[in-house]
Amino acid sequence: MSGREPDTPAGDVVVKQSSTDVEGWARYRPTPMLDALLDKAVTIPAATIHRHVDRLRRRNPEASPAQIVRMLEKEYLALVGTAGGAVGAAAAVPTVGTAAATALTTGDIATFFAASAAFSLAVADVHGIDVEDVPRRRALLLATVLGDQGAKDVEKAVGGSNVAWGKVLLTSMPQTTLKRVNKALAHRFLRRQVAKQGTLALGRLLPFGVGAVVGVVGGRALGHGVVAQSRKAFGLPPDHFPRVVEL
Repeated sequence: MSGREPDTPAGDVVVKQSSTDVEGWARYRPTPMLDALLDKAVTIPAATIHRHVDRLRRRNPEASPAQIVRMLEKEYLALVGTAGGAVGAAAAVPTVGTAAATALTTGDIATFFAASAAFSLAVADVHGIDVEDVPRRRALLLATVLGDQGAKDVEKAVGGSNVAWGKVLLTSMPQTTLKRVNKALAHRFLRRQVAKQGTLALGRLLPFGVGAVVGVVGGRALGHGVVAQSRKAFGLPPDHFPRVVEL
């Protein structure tokens, strides 16, 4: 028997795989659900954010930047409260099983993340900050959702800058520092936020309409935390809008 390789049929392509390729392929791990929801939330097109802020400004031509930010806050709180209440009400219906109710709650968490990301980026837009960089957006969302502890991680990395931490994060933080901040925030997020959302999710499954109340109150409570942290992240709104909008 000769030492030649077997003949390859015409048209077939032979692809040699290294042991590294095989090992890498075999090490597949599913993306954690919360990571996937975060990734989706922070990829909102910047044009969508601009259009929303511009629409508010056109409807309220006399409004100052601070007033527009307050409108964004009110709109955001209404959205996360309504979403939480709707899921709670649906989960309380006797014909909705636990699995279906849990799926509804998962959708509500996705709504919370998406709304929080859009709100934070809209506030940044009022401040004249336009950012497409996904890691910076991710860090902003994580820090605002995590509250004071998340802000401390960013402030520590900023190193006592006189500029509001959100502005530094989105405009001038070095990439190496940004990676470190995102890693710290993600670790804290998985420990703290899962417990917070998990408790709220269980409350939404309560019967007799109690879940709806927990959904509205809980959703707004989480939203108020994001609003408070957003104000700290960006500081006082500017005296005038940095972008001109055709009214």
